Amino acid sequence: MRKRKNKANVYLREFKAGLLERTDMGYRFTYHKTYLSLPDAEPVSLTLPLRETPYTSEKLFPFFLGLLPEGWFLDITCRTLKIDSKSKFDLLLATCGECIGAVSVFPAEESESA
Repeated sequence: MRKRKNKANVYLREFKAGLLERTDMGYRFTYHKTYLSLPDAEPVSLTLPLRETPYTSEKLFPFFLGLLPEGWFLDITCRTLKIDSKSKFDLLLATCGECIGAVSVFPAEESESA
């Protein structure tokens, strides 16, 4: 049985912008300090402005939900990858490494921090 991943690196273009985590309480998104120090740093979303304090939510942030497949494509993707359609974080890790747009999401090592 595969160990469930609970952390994801979030990239904006080629820059590692932040860390998205699945926690016992929900979800946390934290911008990396090195990313925040870049002179041209931009937020990954207007709903997640740049700041040092982590964002927390009981549900996956709407911005990340918007990256996921929908409708019949969601059905096919879940069936093909054997992922429960209710497991949005697992779906995000499996499908958003090559998203359309500037943001990509890749699994992170459990030891990583922002």
